[in-house]
Amino acid sequence: MEEKKYTSLIRLRMSAKDAHYGGNLVDGAHMVHLFGDVATELLIQCDGDEGLFCAYNNIEFKAPVYAGDFIEAYGEITHIGNTSRKMKFEARKVAVPRPDISDSAADFLAEPIVVAVAEGTCVTPKKCQRIPH
Repeated sequence: MEEKKYTSLIRLRMSAKDAHYGGNLVDGAHMVHLFGDVATELLIQCDGDEGLFCAYNNIEFKAPVYAGDFIEAYGEITHIGNTSRKMKFEARKVAVPRPDISDSAADFLAEPIVVAVAEGTCVTPKKCQRIPH
């Protein structure tokens, strides 16, 4: 029997209130927050419970994110243990504002730009797991 693949994808626009630094730059912690939301959805799919995020094994910030950018945060479970779930994440910029054209112009990117990647481990206590594996 083939093992079920758990994936999650969320897409949202970075707003002016997400910008933390000069030049409307969004801080990297915002991508980590998105990864946490993706992990929560993955645990609900897998276990029927939100579980707990225990640790990030690796986080890399690869490109800047600015207010107005559309970010797609993707995650998947790569290993299911007794209570642990290993995951990998990727955040991609998929659309950008074009203020050089007009105040409301934007472009959808032909190739998404990877802005952050991470790996982490979550735990769902046995007593909270409602979906058998």
